Amino acid sequence: MTPEAKARVTIDTLLQSAGWHVCGVADANIHAALGVAIREFPLNPGFGIADYLLYVNGKACGVIEAKKEGATLTGVEMQSGRYAQGLPASLPAWRRPLPFLWESTGVETHFTNGLDPEPRARNVFAFFRPELLLQWLTYLQAPAGSHTAQDAAGTFLARMRAMPKLVTEWGTGGASYKLWPAQITAIENLEKSLAANKPKALIQMATGSGKTFTSIGFIYRLIKFGGARRVLFLVDRGNLARQTKKEFDAYASPYNNYKFGEEYIVQHLQSNQLDTSARVVICTIQRMFSMLKGRELAEEADEESTEKIETLFKDPEPIGYNPAIPIESFDIVVTDEAHRSIYNLWRQVLEYFDAYLIGLTATPNKQTFGFFNQNLVMEYGHAQAVADGVNVNYDVYRIKTEVNEQGAKVDKGFWLETQDKATRRKTAWQLDDDFEYQPEELDRAVQTPDQIRTVVRTLRERWQADMFPARTELPKTLIFAKDDNHAEKIVEILREEFGRGNEFAQKITYRSAQGGGTSPEQLIKDFRTGYYPRVAVTVDMIATGTDIKPVEIVVFMRSVKSRSFFEQMKGRGVRVCNPTDLAAVNPGEHIKKDHFVIVDAVGVCERDKTDSRPMDAKKSVPLDKLLQAVSLGNVEDDVLSSIAARLARLDKDASDADRAKVVELSGGKTLRDLARSIVEALNIDATQDMPPAEADQRLRDATKPFAAPALREQLLKMKQKADLVIDTVTHDSLLHAGFSEGSDRATALVQSFEDFIAQHKDEITALQILYSRPTRSPLKFEDVQALADALHAPPLNIDEGALWQAYATLRKDKVKGAKQRRLLTDLVSLVRFAMQQTNELVPYPERVQANFKAWLAQHQQTDNNPFTQEQQHWLEMIRDHIAANLGIEIDDFEYAPFNAQGGLGKVHQLFGAELPKVIEELNRELAA
Repeated sequence: MTPEAKARVTIDTLLQSAGWHVCGVADANIHAALGVAIREFPLNPGFGIADYLLYVNGKACGVIEAKKEGATLTGVEMQSGRYAQGLPASLPAWRRPLPFLWESTGVETHFTNGLDPEPRARNVFAFFRPELLLQWLTYLQAPAGSHTAQDAAGTFLARMRAMPKLVTEWGTGGASYKLWPAQITAIENLEKSLAANKPKALIQMATGSGKTFTSIGFIYRLIKFGGARRVLFLVDRGNLARQTKKEFDAYASPYNNYKFGEEYIVQHLQSNQLDTSARVVICTIQRMFSMLKGRELAEEADEESTEKIETLFKDPEPIGYNPAIPIESFDIVVTDEAHRSIYNLWRQVLEYFDAYLIGLTATPNKQTFGFFNQNLVMEYGHAQAVADGVNVNYDVYRIKTEVNEQGAKVDKGFWLETQDKATRRKTAWQLDDDFEYQPEELDRAVQTPDQIRTVVRTLRERWQADMFPARTELPKTLIFAKDDNHAEKIVEILREEFGRGNEFAQKITYRSAQGGGTSPEQLIKDFRTGYYPRVAVTVDMIATGTDIKPVEIVVFMRSVKSRSFFEQMKGRGVRVCNPTDLAAVNPGEHIKKDHFVIVDAVGVCERDKTDSRPMDAKKSVPLDKLLQAVSLGNVEDDVLSSIAARLARLDKDASDADRAKVVELSGGKTLRDLARSIVEALNIDATQDMPPAEADQRLRDATKPFAAPALREQLLKMKQKADLVIDTVTHDSLLHAGFSEGSDRATALVQSFEDFIAQHKDEITALQILYSRPTRSPLKFEDVQALADALHAPPLNIDEGALWQAYATLRKDKVKGAKQRRLLTDLVSLVRFAMQQTNELVPYPERVQANFKAWLAQHQQTDNNPFTQEQQHWLEMIRDHIAANLGIEIDDFEYAPFNAQGGLGKVHQLFGAELPKVIEELNRELAA
């Protein structure tokens, strides 16, 4: 069989899976099914033979050009296009030339929709079902003058180029809404990107700046006016899906009196049954992955964070075409926290659907930018959000203790305690030798209650005196712990040290509801809207996405290495809270939330952090992540061999009761049986001549028991039975408690900026001018704009507002105007300060104002004809224009604000022949 013939066998299978009747010319029946694909169809003389001619509802609509596997498809479009023009005139067709063109090797497929404006080939996972093509073909018959998304004569792309103007304010009274400028820009830029047919777009908006509301706003418009049939909204945890569903249901339409959930069906997918009538489907990415693989996903698996799971899949099991979920199921896929969903495992979900892909994130990294083709349609960082009043800023309060900085040593002879992590049973232990531990072992292998107590006591003693002196009750406080045992101890000591009851401090983790406890969702709701709890202690459940606006203190009692994860955790405090909601959880306090405080008890704000990236396979991976990966279908050698080794270790230390429980939950297999099955499946000898599919099935059979959540939970409980040492002897002492003056973040930002301008001083025009002529520089606005664009672009992503704040943090006595909103021209001040051409960092408009006063004073001393009041008013308008635009030209007087007061004619009348001289002097002196 030739390579081309092999490709056609694969193409036949893909077509049949998508609902097409495939046949030859001799036995063709164009009414055998809604969609019929006829192989080797002869066209008009000179046009050759089409590998496949497609009929829908009895009329020809497209062609497929088949190529051998490995052939490149770009350029083959010309050949397909020629076939589309060669259909004999006697045959029925929806349109001539035929509108739909495919080029395929069976592995890679390109598709061109001739109904689109400016048709362009795109990569698709497989072939569309004929029902979709019939729906598109009805556009050809739509009545003239159709305007709604339901009857408009055009594809989604055509409709995107005729979108109505965005409504930015709507509603009345308590039900009134107004988009923030950043939200308006995000929606408008996204719609421009979609109208330009860009397949991917990334929206970066600071935590708390309204990403979800913005998303619902553009999704509503894409459905109502763009004609999007269905939108998939992906999250990585079940609680975020529930929160998102509530926000969709509450969204009020700017165009009618309906809520989103009343006008369109919104499904929170909690099973494997897709509601085909839903216009928006919200689900976790792990559930959609399982559905595409044709597997069930346990309900509790929706609640497990997917953080770093994808990194265990070096060569993830590929997703194949699933007829139950066609590739055209969604027109739009929105992935929340996009920086966590673009790696090899989850990436398959994003690339399966023939859909425009929109990423949302507050913390992108280089890989995020690369995946979204550098198409950043909105960049709205924390510093700008603070300047706009959308976020609040923060201060860092550092607590250092002796044990946390240096570890501790307990001499032999003293009595310590050990605690079984699973049962929490404690046993006394007398030391035969000295016992020494390092800071990094704290609350993992060793727990020192007095270290936790020292931090909590410092918080109790200092929160009011140092952080919130006007308050009488501890503001809502969120504490990040290392694990569940650590969280338990923190809650216990919080209640003791503050002398308060159970309601004062609560643990909120995935295990909160175990044993009939209150559900995490209810605890989060109470923390968000009730007076109690005042303090929530969590591990990572509230670390990302969860919206708790009243939080004013965020305490880090665990370290974090990932920059993105740290920013997400920090983001729990940045959200603005309106005074009414803040007063509801702080009754009697006349306050507003204008900042929050990070209490850093582990030095997390001082350590270098890295972008998340796939982990080194040689590094240790927790057992829970390995088991979760296998439950999702991972059968890679490294992962399975690691599990087998850990099962063998568990078996050595397991009790009879635990072994019996494993047998019960695994369907009759012991720990040794489970480990042996894996090893045997991994060690299949190639000389056995076993087909690859059978070998793969052996691996899947060996790992099948781990699909049961109850077995995975039992194995994790057994692993936890390693004892935790409790050091009740060491007395900790406070080394330092106070606000941090600087930060690594500020230092790194300033260093990146100063390195950049030094490296590019001979390449970027604005830098060339500023380096060569420190004063009276003939800078143009477009030169500074080009410099700003270079700084804003990846990988620097430097924002002028954040840079100004960084200098203010590091050199407070030399920086002015830190709380002002930045103008583009402030970049000139930043460059001059970085190059040490000025001693102070002053906003550019203030520098211009000072120069203007000096120029005006000199003019009044040397000129016998002082300016009139009207002339001075115009000079002040010229001054303000220069402050914002670096200079002024004659033509500028034809525009605002000058044209409203007489424009060019008026300024000529006021200054006469002196006007050119005045302009030349002001441009020279004010820009100095």
